[in-house]
Amino acid sequence: MDSNEIYSEIIKNNLKREKILSKYACKSIMGVRRHPEREEIEDRINIRPAFFHDTDRIIHSLAYTRYIDKTQAFFLFENDHITHRVLHVQFVSKIARVIGRCLSLNEDLIEAIALGHDLGHVPYGHDGENYLNEIINKKENLYFNHNAQSVRFLMELENGARGLNLTLQVLDGILCHNGEILEKEYAPETNKNWDKFLEDYEKCWTEKDYSKKLRPMTLEGCLVRICDIIAYIGRDIEDAITVKLIKREDIPGEVVRVLGNTNRDIINNLAKDIIENSYNRPYIMFSKDKYNALKLLLDFNYKYIYKNPVKMTENEKIKRMFRELFELYLKDLETENKESSIYEWFLDNMSEEYLRSNSKPRIVLDYIAGMTDDFFNNEFKRYVLPKSYGYCMEQ
Repeated sequence: MDSNEIYSEIIKNNLKREKILSKYACKSIMGVRRHPEREEIEDRINIRPAFFHDTDRIIHSLAYTRYIDKTQAFFLFENDHITHRVLHVQFVSKIARVIGRCLSLNEDLIEAIALGHDLGHVPYGHDGENYLNEIINKKENLYFNHNAQSVRFLMELENGARGLNLTLQVLDGILCHNGEILEKEYAPETNKNWDKFLEDYEKCWTEKDYSKKLRPMTLEGCLVRICDIIAYIGRDIEDAITVKLIKREDIPGEVVRVLGNTNRDIINNLAKDIIENSYNRPYIMFSKDKYNALKLLLDFNYKYIYKNPVKMTENEKIKRMFRELFELYLKDLETENKESSIYEWFLDNMSEEYLRSNSKPRIVLDYIAGMTDDFFNNEFKRYVLPKSYGYCMEQ
């Protein structure tokens, strides 16, 4: 067989695989890019289906490489075995693909949404997100949320501010993932197009809590949204036990009876419940008892883990770090201090159009939002803390 015949067979096999998907699944042929004219000629051979190709673009992005040093729920704990953001997105992907395969959904779309959904998370997780939101709201009357920032990285900031030209369905799933909102049933909003998506995206920045109103346009996006919760809820309990914030026997008895008291049992029971209640249906749904138990467990996690006083002891210091670094970078932009790291590590790679079309506070926001925890801490030391001279100053 020559190369054309080989590629032809590959394309036929891809199409065959999609024919066995559920009638409620989003087929790869439905993937719509915002700028189809920007695609390379060789990509039109289409040996990689659209959503499969999107996953490749996401995992090779600069934002994805920074996952590895971004913390999940626990920061400032010295333990190599607690979850970081890079592990979390892999857990979401794996759990959602297992369920998605059982429901005959598009695993390529699931994986792309899952691996890209938390790219916009900032240093110090949700706490850092809240601090940045306060700052940018005062500066620009904007509302910061990590799901919209994830889309911003992929659609506007990567590739020197040209973006990665991903499909509508992937970007929509990322924008609408919101794993902090638990519902009994998740049904897609199927009548979306690029105009509606871009309208929703802009409103996430200009209307308070607008992102909480959004629903994904695909069943795959709905599945990733609930699997975000499934992936972190039990794992955060295991991490909290590891760092001695809670004990296993602290988990409410009703939760243990319905879901179990280990991450493994919680994932297994919730995954099977979704499969049994969602099979061959146009929605993702829990049974009543599993939903109530999960809701009780989420409340428990917030009270005893996420809002635990031990975990929050350094919050005021961290909040101050965000404020001071933001003002320092803003001053560097205003004075055109080319020695600043914001020029060296961020603006040096960005297009002139990005500089013209974004305000200075928005540029600082993008820079800080992309930082890992370690980079953020080192920047604070570099800018704010005095340099050490050792035990004595040189004579």
